[in-house]
Amino acid sequence: MNLIIRQETKNDYLQVFNLIEQAFCNEPFSDHREQYLVEKLRKSDTFVPELSIVAEIEKEIAGYLLLSRITIKNKTGLHPSLALAPVAVKPGFQKQGIGTKLIKEGHKKAAFLGYKSVILLGHNEYYPRFGYKNASFFGISLPFDVPDENAMAIELVKNGLKGVSGEVIYPKEFFE
Repeated sequence: MNLIIRQETKNDYLQVFNLIEQAFCNEPFSDHREQYLVEKLRKSDTFVPELSIVAEIEKEIAGYLLLSRITIKNKTGLHPSLALAPVAVKPGFQKQGIGTKLIKEGHKKAAFLGYKSVILLGHNEYYPRFGYKNASFFGISLPFDVPDENAMAIELVKNGLKGVSGEVIYPKEFFE
């Protein structure tokens, strides 16, 4: 398998839309609208083109990951972070390590760009393998009702969340 991990281009948008739709179609905890969220985020000021990443195999998009800017608000102010939403692998390519490679590359690029942390809502059996912990461990909460074990955070650099407790402020695109 010749896997290429690269930044998404506009030419990938339709394939990525279809991939996300397929990847989440049987997901019980999904609103099945993740592909529309990605479209909205691409047009927002929270979009970081370098953190919109595809996994390509033989010119076919097999996986996708998006990290977009968010803020954590507390008494001391606003602290920048990233939201991981979504990570998706096309059904025929799942369980082959593509999601893992996308997440590791996303973390590496985000740290290189100066980001210190990532917040996500996801499967508590999957993300801890990358170093994610319950967001509550850092004193971070999400602005909606979600089980504690599914709200997670990771420090991309040592002490990346030191003193950054508070509530995540998601861009309006997450709620439209």
